[in-house]
Amino acid sequence: MRAVQSMSHRVVDLIIRKRSGKSLARDEIEDLIGAYCRREIPDYQMSSLLMAVYFQGMSEAETVDLTRAMLESGSRLDLGSADGPKIDKHSTGGVGDKVSIILGPLVAACGVRVPMISGRGLAHTGGTLDKLESIPGFRVAFTEKQFLSNLKRVGLVIAGQSARWVPADKRLYALRDVTGTVESVPLIVGSILSKKLASGIGGLVLDVKVGSGGFNQTSGRAKDLAGALLRTADHWKLPTAAVLTRMDEPLGRAVGNAPEIVECVQALHGDWEPDLRTVTMDLAAEMLVLGNVASSRRVAIRILEDALGSGRALEKFRAFVAAQGGDPAVVDDPGMLPTAKARWAVRSPRAGYVTRLDALRIGQAAGRLGAGRAKVTDTVQFAVGLWLRKKVGERVAKGETLADLLASSRADAQATAGIVLSAYEIGRARTRPQRIILGRMYNNHASKLTS
Repeated sequence: MRAVQSMSHRVVDLIIRKRSGKSLARDEIEDLIGAYCRREIPDYQMSSLLMAVYFQGMSEAETVDLTRAMLESGSRLDLGSADGPKIDKHSTGGVGDKVSIILGPLVAACGVRVPMISGRGLAHTGGTLDKLESIPGFRVAFTEKQFLSNLKRVGLVIAGQSARWVPADKRLYALRDVTGTVESVPLIVGSILSKKLASGIGGLVLDVKVGSGGFNQTSGRAKDLAGALLRTADHWKLPTAAVLTRMDEPLGRAVGNAPEIVECVQALHGDWEPDLRTVTMDLAAEMLVLGNVASSRRVAIRILEDALGSGRALEKFRAFVAAQGGDPAVVDDPGMLPTAKARWAVRSPRAGYVTRLDALRIGQAAGRLGAGRAKVTDTVQFAVGLWLRKKVGERVAKGETLADLLASSRADAQATAGIVLSAYEIGRARTRPQRIILGRMYNNHASKLTS
């Protein structure tokens, strides 16, 4: 008991120092994370420290030390027995962002192994694991032995965070979510990279979202986050590329869990939305280059196009679903997925062109329907969501459907329709969709491969 009190008093000193804008030493950060994982520090003290970090930030050295302490809080995967390059992809989160579900089998079909530790949806952003679990029987929890076996057999695993892999992040993320500190750059860096480093990968591609539907609403903030991630990854000599992508409107047409799986299946069959295809192919190309499967992005695109056109990517998706316990029949019959009980059309009040479609408002609408979570313990509804019939630059007649709401009841749909309508702006002049790839950044170890 005395040891707990001693640590508690020491944390007060660390909170005061960080609140005053001073740096914490490596051993202090290590002791802090270790004690919190052992439950020697109460949540209210860690919450205070997180808030101090949110306002005062952390130096590059502190961010590296935080990442290291979180990484060393658990075990690491050893993927050495799986031959070939092991490259992962991570998105900072967006609305309709289903890229990983298409990209994983596509890249695996090209000879790169993809060991992906993914997360669940929070606030207005969707989670890859929730989307995949809408497939009947699909599971995301594996032992290290099972994870490695699937990676060797299929070339792709998308799994949740094990209790043994970076337990510090699991506790800290839940606390950040309820204390308003999710958007802190050093805390984001520690969270992302501790998990990725623990998974034993040889390279990482980051999709850093910019716009209303992402955490970074300006390109400046997105570049700051990307830069911090790249510099920290360099400390572990992990080749990392960051692609900045626009998230002012949802990606693709579907928003929700099962609805997005439907769109993924359509894409792998060759029926793509242009924005979804652009982002997926660009990120996948970076992964092939980091994995030394392609000498340039141009060559990588040709390899990826062949995997799509030949049907190899679709077959890889089928094998991936089966290997994780899901019913592969959904690949040919998406109607097997959960279906909403009620459907409601949101109609345009005037004729014109869609000049704006606010991703944040659409994400909030999906959450209102039950597709997302307000807190970690919430349960999502797989069937609900939206299908966007009109996007920026498209003509719409008065009374024409802008979006279909997929709801658990007619009342839920009607209650959400106003949020969806407020996301749309209809003007007289056509607005061309803005470019979606905003830039690329590389750390030192990736630059050697991409130059």
